[in-house]
Amino acid sequence: MTDMELERRLCRALSAAAPDDLEGVLSRCEERKGTVIPLPARKKNRAVRGLVAACLALVLAGGGGLYYQQANAVASVVSLDVNPSIQLSVNQREKVLSCLPLNDEAVAVLADMGGGADLKGTKLDVAVNAIVGSLVRSGYLDSISSAIMISVEDTDQARAAKLQQELTGTVDAVLQAQSSNASILSQTVSMSDELNQQARDYNISTGKASLVNQVLALNGTLDFGQLAQLSVEELRDLARVGAPAMPIGREQAAQAALAHAGLTASQALFVEVDPELDERIPHYEVDVQTTRGEFEYIVDAWTGQVLSGAQDVMSGGAGTTAPSAGDIGSQAAQNAALAHAGLSAGQVTGLRVQQDWDNGRLEYEVEFWYGTTEYDYTIAAADGSVLKQERETHGAPAGGGSGDVGRDAALSAALGHAGLSQGQITDLKVKQEWDDGRLEYEVEFWSGTTEYDYTIAAADGSVIAYDTERHASTSAGDVGSAAAQAAALAHAGLSESQVFGLRTERDYDDGRLEYEVEFRAGGMEYEYTIDGASGAVLEYERDWDD
Repeated sequence: MTDMELERRLCRALSAAAPDDLEGVLSRCEERKGTVIPLPARKKNRAVRGLVAACLALVLAGGGGLYYQQANAVASVVSLDVNPSIQLSVNQREKVLSCLPLNDEAVAVLADMGGGADLKGTKLDVAVNAIVGSLVRSGYLDSISSAIMISVEDTDQARAAKLQQELTGTVDAVLQAQSSNASILSQTVSMSDELNQQARDYNISTGKASLVNQVLALNGTLDFGQLAQLSVEELRDLARVGAPAMPIGREQAAQAALAHAGLTASQALFVEVDPELDERIPHYEVDVQTTRGEFEYIVDAWTGQVLSGAQDVMSGGAGTTAPSAGDIGSQAAQNAALAHAGLSAGQVTGLRVQQDWDNGRLEYEVEFWYGTTEYDYTIAAADGSVLKQERETHGAPAGGGSGDVGRDAALSAALGHAGLSQGQITDLKVKQEWDDGRLEYEVEFWSGTTEYDYTIAAADGSVIAYDTERHASTSAGDVGSAAAQAAALAHAGLSESQVFGLRTERDYDDGRLEYEVEFRAGGMEYEYTIDGASGAVLEYERDWDD
């Protein structure tokens, strides 16, 4: 009922309490003409007040009181938790009665909304839209592994389920509009005194208290208070892996990374911590921004040990390519493999060094050729010891002489066959390999929108096989492989000097020019698909480098 309707009801009640009897009043006045009748003012006022009170009581009894009670009675309690915890009380009509920040981070999120006071009286979906938008802008929902939890507490479970579904749709729409890949958790919570007491004791929402209890059900040795300090993302991941232990938490992970980097808190321009507790090796990814660049650290979630990342980043000695504790670095790994083979870098070809993880151990894969013999080494990053080594000698090719015209001659043979010069091509790749005992070169390149693939015999430079594919031309332009590579690295928050195995390949998909960019860093493997026309990130994946 609106205020205007309430007014109309009050007027009708007053009219009914004072009936229209004008003729009767006038006749009585005619009879008493000339007679003074004292009318004490107080009695009149008291009578009028009594009449108004009676009429108001009548109106309220007729529905106004019920409306007032419904409008101000809490029907549902909705909480939004990331690490900021925000609680909204709403009435049956889904109007916000109050919006409360439950921790300091929530206070900052609601700062532009009067600390939550500006949301009072608004529709619930409008309030949730505003809060989630602020969470995204504040950086709480920008990583692919981040999560927001929606909890609805209500005595009416059917109403709670309906509201849960509606709010999940509202939040999902906001995240999509903001290009956020955060996941949404939602639950209904049965009202209980114990849950409310836990929420009050630890200054969290009842929804988060419920999630903490779910984790405790998996491992009763954990501490409620410590779990309450974790983010929803951490609690979710912890539940997924069965809650085997208490994680160190974001703050301790950041401190471990800073100490490993040789930095004080004031030297770090920005620190971002992303929990990955449900990965094969539960860990925290810590990105540290300094005046010398951005550095990434992998911190063990249970022990706080820094698994990878640069040390002494401000000294100038280590920089972004310095190995972490327990990591001899790629150069030392290469030297260890060559020394074991009894060779020098000048004697080999096709030398490649790649960092890798295997069952929680950091390793280096080192590959090279010496003559017709192919060498593959696995070197322990901790001490440079040889964990595994293989060598395979391929049969000498026919044709006499050295049996290998070399990379440059193979490229010249392919370009000559295509009728192109090196200045007319892009995305060149030349790879030496063996096929059925024959040494060959695989030569790939592009010219305009045409893709060329050649197989060249290493013995004499003859063309064994070739394939060309002309793709539909695009008028949108081409940012180029360098720009696509830069876009992928920027999205990952890494510099070229921080990654291994960087590879960029141009391709077409349904007539759209794209670039596939792959690289490794910190034990992780990254794969990106970049729009060739705009440089936008179309798809990306990140996983442990197995």
